[in-house]
Amino acid sequence: MILNVCLVAHFAYGAINGGSNGSIGGVERQTSLMAQWLASRGHNVSLLTWSEDSVEDEIINGVKIIKICRQDSGLPGVRFFTPRWTGLIKAMKRANADVYYQNCGEYITGQVAMWCKANNKRFLYSLASDADADVSLPIMKKWRERVLYRYGLNNASQILAQTEQQRKLLKSGFSLESSIMPMPCPDKSEGQLAQYSQNKFTILWAARIHVCKRLELLLEVASELPEVDFIVGGSPVVEDKYYQMLFTKISQLSNVKYLGMVAREEMPALYRSASLFCCTSEYEGFPNTFLEAWSHGLPIVSTFDPDHLIRKRKLGFDAVTKDDLVLGIKKLCSDQVLWQQYSDNARHYYQENHSVDQVMERFEAIFTELSN
Repeated sequence: MILNVCLVAHFAYGAINGGSNGSIGGVERQTSLMAQWLASRGHNVSLLTWSEDSVEDEIINGVKIIKICRQDSGLPGVRFFTPRWTGLIKAMKRANADVYYQNCGEYITGQVAMWCKANNKRFLYSLASDADADVSLPIMKKWRERVLYRYGLNNASQILAQTEQQRKLLKSGFSLESSIMPMPCPDKSEGQLAQYSQNKFTILWAARIHVCKRLELLLEVASELPEVDFIVGGSPVVEDKYYQMLFTKISQLSNVKYLGMVAREEMPALYRSASLFCCTSEYEGFPNTFLEAWSHGLPIVSTFDPDHLIRKRKLGFDAVTKDDLVLGIKKLCSDQVLWQQYSDNARHYYQENHSVDQVMERFEAIFTELSN
């Protein structure tokens, strides 16, 4: 059966076009990966994005890219409705798909659900963060965002969660059912996995720089471990006072190196050269960086532990405080046998649960079921 699906991801143009344009995060990479995988199977796939290079629709790797409008077009206060909402409606109509898919909680979830309901189309929605399943919607500050997102949740044909924690939150907070779908991650290791360092340990931290990622916590850890090197990759959403504060601290720490935004093709070498990956986030969904680290056999020390996997599967150490992070890093730095055990566990867990074909075949089955 040939599927006819449309994926809505406003910021995904850079991800599918080579990763150099736009704001590219885990959602954009996952959606771009899904679009290309489905197209490679012979399905009709369209991807709706902002107009970043040109306003004309185009074909990239077998995927029809339909442009909504330029993100900065229109007048402030009015652009929410036109051209952004009206552009989305026109793009969804041009796609003329049987099933529409959107990943990540935002007002767009409601806009997509509304159009699908009015046009008798099926809508598959995927949670991207624990915050998307939290009934208080902690990162949605505007009334219209909250109203539209709630509408989208309640009118989705099917909802996917990344973890059991998200499934439970959605059930208890919204009285909605969801099924768990692991996220896919391409294996970029090329058979070269991370190695235990006999000399100086290197800790890798990579994320967009935002308050919820708590980079300042990593810098506190770095100040207590001068014998360890820390590499920070990522760029800020805005260069505000928080950003300036962080970079003042970084400039005072000789064992911290800031790389800025790292190109996707350079990330595998970073994972292979590191001894550990560290996450200091307040909340997450299921970070792509975890999957990428584990695919390279890199243990993780983290304040976020999805479904307690890090602890239960011995993929590293979970933590709450700065002292926990320091202790976890010290344990793995000082014990080669333990590091190798956790590295092997990480690689095996990735291969068993997050290889691309295994996960995408499950997505394909859901799209097929919704299309019938």
